[in-house]
Amino acid sequence: MNSHYEMVVFDMAGTTVDEQNLVYKMLHQTLLDDGYDCSLEMVLAIGAGKEKKAALKDILIELGVFAPQLTAASLHSLFKERLKEAYLLAPISPMPGAEIVFAQLKLMGVKVVLNTGYDRATAYQLIQRLGWVVGEQIDGLITASDVSLSRPAPDMIDLAKQQFGIEESNTIVKVGDSIIDIEEGKNAGCGLTIGITTGAHDAHMLQLAEPNHIIHQLSDLILLLHS
Repeated sequence: MNSHYEMVVFDMAGTTVDEQNLVYKMLHQTLLDDGYDCSLEMVLAIGAGKEKKAALKDILIELGVFAPQLTAASLHSLFKERLKEAYLLAPISPMPGAEIVFAQLKLMGVKVVLNTGYDRATAYQLIQRLGWVVGEQIDGLITASDVSLSRPAPDMIDLAKQQFGIEESNTIVKVGDSIIDIEEGKNAGCGLTIGITTGAHDAHMLQLAEPNHIIHQLSDLILLLHS
């Protein structure tokens, strides 16, 4: 069955990749180890979906830290090293139904693109562990290091749009587990913005960004696109 949508842009961690919030736990631990008193809930509320240096800076601003940009840059270097090691060992799997949904979308003639607040090296490390290959399970991968402005700016979605020669933004669907994913989709002019409750933000928080829909599992997406 054909769809009038041409591309779905999915977030990675918490949306299509199940890594048990490892990245935010690692951000939290990096802050704690440097003496900052904050909760994991605060890290998720402020940092979810953002490019990770920007997430650290915004958390430090909330904590009232002097020179947050410089401190964030220092902490980000440490965080990246820790995350690289953790991702080599941590249990990581596709979110339930992810690969089936990717295959169904391809049968519908819809491009499957992943985008992420990670840098390209981290994103590639993740998809390699999952056995996903650009051109096979997914059609494209756009990361925060591929663009000048990360979420909530539309740059990553705009780049995917250019790569696949898509002319109308309203034929693009954005799916993500954080408020900033929804904001990114809206800023890009996506025809549908869909929050999913499998990751950083629950339905109540996602609703604050006013997505078109909130779903609880990836398979719900196919039903939405057929409706």
